[in-house]
Amino acid sequence: MKNIAIGLVSALVGGTLLISGAGAASATTKAPTVDIRDISPNPVVVRAGSETEAFFKVDASSDVDSVRLSVEPVDPRFRTLRAKDVNKVESWRFSVPFNENDQDGKWKAVAEGVKDGKVVDTDTAFFAVEIQKGKAETRISRFSADPSKVRKGRTIWFSGRLQVNDDDRWKGVRGERVSIFYKANGSSGWKWVASDRTGWNGKIEAQTRAYKSGVFKAVYAGDDELEGATSGTDYVRVVPRWFR
Repeated sequence: MKNIAIGLVSALVGGTLLISGAGAASATTKAPTVDIRDISPNPVVVRAGSETEAFFKVDASSDVDSVRLSVEPVDPRFRTLRAKDVNKVESWRFSVPFNENDQDGKWKAVAEGVKDGKVVDTDTAFFAVEIQKGKAETRISRFSADPSKVRKGRTIWFSGRLQVNDDDRWKGVRGERVSIFYKANGSSGWKWVASDRTGWNGKIEAQTRAYKSGVFKAVYAGDDELEGATSGTDYVRVVPRWFR
């Protein structure tokens, strides 16, 4: 009993149990960490012809020497299109500019914590990029008013095609309303005379009665996705009914 009591006394100092040095170190030592805490704005909305800057806030433990950040589209087909510029703003806060040439969709941000030249921890977060394309360019091609000479009261026929620029290729646009306007000789104003919904391959077909010599043009007003367009003018000479 005396030997046991002496052992207990030697193990206690001021009522506190002594712990070996190796055990104390393992209880207090923590691995270096990094954590992507905020991405703003999210989604990153980019309007046509402009640039939007996104900000990334990374938290890192005090024993991390530096933090690296990279961003890339999740779709592997677009990861190697071009490297994104990542700018350090302050501490572990970064900014990345996005423009309409960047990939629309889901993106990934990866933060790396570096200590003594080695990556000691990583964190991944996802965000979205929305590219708002501008309105597509349109044109009215091959507009014609026929015949070029017609008796008064007879029919004038209009034709042409409404087309959209799709990746530098002109394609017909179906189901869009195109109006025909007329300016008589000696007049300074245009008057509406006919309208048509474009058919297959953007074809325009309309008609009106011949009244007086003048010029005609086709006009497309556009919509939320397509720009408006105006054709060139075509002249029609209107002659009296008795003219030969």
